[in-house]
Amino acid sequence: MSAQSRHVALPLKYRPMTFADVVGQDPVVRTLRHAIEAGRVANAYLFVGPRGIGKTTLSRIFAKALNCLSPNGSEPCGECANCQEIAAGRSLDVVELDAASHNKVEDVKPIIESVQFRPASSRYKIFIIDECHMLSNAAWNALLKTLEEPPPHVRFVFATTEGDKVLATIVSRCQRFDLRRIQTHDIVARLRHVCGLEGIDAEEDALLAIARGAEGGMRDALSSLDQLVAFRGDKVTEADALGVFGLVSRSALEGLAGAILRGDVAAILQSIEMFESAGKNMRRLSGELLQHFRNLVVLQALGPSSPSLAATPDQIRVLSEQAKGIDPNRVFRVCDQLVEMEDKLRYVLSARTLIEMSLIRASRIAATATIEELMRAVRDMKSGRKVSAAVPAPAAAPAPAPKTSPEPPAVSVDELSAPAPAPAPKPAAPAPKPADVPKPAPAVAPAPEPPAPPPADASDILNDPKFNDILGSLPGATVVNIR
Repeated sequence: MSAQSRHVALPLKYRPMTFADVVGQDPVVRTLRHAIEAGRVANAYLFVGPRGIGKTTLSRIFAKALNCLSPNGSEPCGECANCQEIAAGRSLDVVELDAASHNKVEDVKPIIESVQFRPASSRYKIFIIDECHMLSNAAWNALLKTLEEPPPHVRFVFATTEGDKVLATIVSRCQRFDLRRIQTHDIVARLRHVCGLEGIDAEEDALLAIARGAEGGMRDALSSLDQLVAFRGDKVTEADALGVFGLVSRSALEGLAGAILRGDVAAILQSIEMFESAGKNMRRLSGELLQHFRNLVVLQALGPSSPSLAATPDQIRVLSEQAKGIDPNRVFRVCDQLVEMEDKLRYVLSARTLIEMSLIRASRIAATATIEELMRAVRDMKSGRKVSAAVPAPAAAPAPAPKTSPEPPAVSVDELSAPAPAPAPKPAAPAPKPADVPKPAPAVAPAPEPPAPPPADASDILNDPKFNDILGSLPGATVVNIR
């Protein structure tokens, strides 16, 4: 019994106590620090973001930093009476209200009445209202005037998962911060740190599976780790994590993505059968597959060192290999197919059938050449033909041939006119002069003829061996006609 009483859940035990401990919210932390250091603390703050990413934790750290008796710059010391009382939730000057269960006008009246009194032992009287979107319109309207012109010793901090439901008149009186989901590699690093402190032997892939299942929430990740330790003890494997949370292993997910990129329908169907028989969450599989191809698009566009990649170094290595043999336009079209599948999964009864058909369609998309690829291949082939056509161009040397051909007719005309008069040899002398007149004709006729062959050889392009070699490198590509 005493051992149970000493146990503290991991999310509570390793909750951040200072700004330096907060993971994945650097822009928000930096702004709050600068506001404290510069003495530009606003009357009210609004923290918006999904569950488990640190909204309430940041609110408490901010309250401690404002009321700390011996702060270390912008960081609370964590040792003074005010810091300890705020951390324990028993400070008279820091009041927390759960708006999910206290959402009426009667619940906010004590706040309105208490703001006129100065803090008991702190610099500020701070009100933290969690899940503030649950407050009724009447409660918001009751707070409106106090929020707009609070006394100089009062500060408000609101936290919510649904910022769109907060009244616009309230948002305009607050400084809003949108907290983002924590990156997978940041969650893995934090879990690894906690395992080291707790003496837990956890595989790297097991930590990655926990981080994937947490979907960007640090609290969910620590709760899952706590659950796995209770299930398996101090040694946690990937199989344990996958079995408890119904996830697909990283290698199996990457293998399925590779089968889609290769157009291997048999491998796709076998993978889906294996996941279904193992009781995996098929709807979550769809989301993770979409995330994998999203990372593939980001890697092809920005490179493997981009901070936008939500992947570990091992995942980035696999993504780099898969990105080598596929055109980015095909990957983008596969993502479109997966997004459509994700949308339809909300309404379909047989998730497996929809996933199988959608992934087969995605594999055909990945194995079919896009119009851009074909046009690029045609341009490359045409540029090659121009080089080869430039060689026969000197064959216009037969141009002198027309010069010799018109000369014999000129002589024959003279010979026909020669028998009539005896002084035929004398008129024969001017005859060469008219023969010189047709000389411009040969220059006009052959000059435009060399460029004529290229436009009229669509069939030659289709039968060109070089063009067929290019198409051979594009699996599934066929050309019907070229216009």
